[in-house]
Amino acid sequence: MSDQFIIAGESLSSRLLLGTAGYPNQRIMREAVEASGCEIVTVSMRRVSLQGHGSDTLDLLANYRFLPNTAGCETARDAILTAELAREALDTNWVKLEVIGDRETLYPDAGELIEATRQLVDLGFIVLPYCSDDPVLCQRLADLGAAAVMPMGSLIGSGMGIANPANLELICRRSQVPVIVDAGIGTASDAVIAMELGASAVLLNTAVSRADDPVAMASAMRHAVEAGRLAWRAGRIPRRGRAEPSSPQLGLVGS
Repeated sequence: MSDQFIIAGESLSSRLLLGTAGYPNQRIMREAVEASGCEIVTVSMRRVSLQGHGSDTLDLLANYRFLPNTAGCETARDAILTAELAREALDTNWVKLEVIGDRETLYPDAGELIEATRQLVDLGFIVLPYCSDDPVLCQRLADLGAAAVMPMGSLIGSGMGIANPANLELICRRSQVPVIVDAGIGTASDAVIAMELGASAVLLNTAVSRADDPVAMASAMRHAVEAGRLAWRAGRIPRRGRAEPSSPQLGLVGS
């Protein structure tokens, strides 16, 4: 049975998207990206400028698809300008859209996010918005033309895992576009849970870049995403409040 991962009509080889920030050095970053098996890497336009700062990352990962993000933007206007700069600098119309409404929690600003999504879609961008785990907001963004929705697992960089699995399962079940769980993943089991809930993919950064061994963790995340997707396709058994023997009770000695 075919189980392709498709965004905006393009079939992708990996369901793991990996960030490029915060690694001990560029060599480890490249080795971690390779170990992850990912096809898409995210880059912040605050670190990759038109003047060439951050170009070493672009050179090291030239064989990967870059997904620029608008990290740090707080208004739709700033996010749109950043996306336009990214399209010029990286020659891609794909963008991970972030519009932050609170500096402490890094929660997205729903109103500004909706407006930025609307305008960027009209400008021909493939928009992947980072959003809260709100089923209504995710549906609204999809209705506006977002190519995927990226609800948070928990706070960015927190490593708290999947804080609200019921909401994520609902979003995944109802969404007509791919759901990519973004933010909060701390270890491989978190990625498995996200995929078992029905997510199409997982995007993470800190869980790998800040691990004691980023390369090993990247490999673990690769296997976790694959295992979680396979488990979702296979279908878990129902949870029961009582024991149920796996072996038949007939023919026991003394019966």
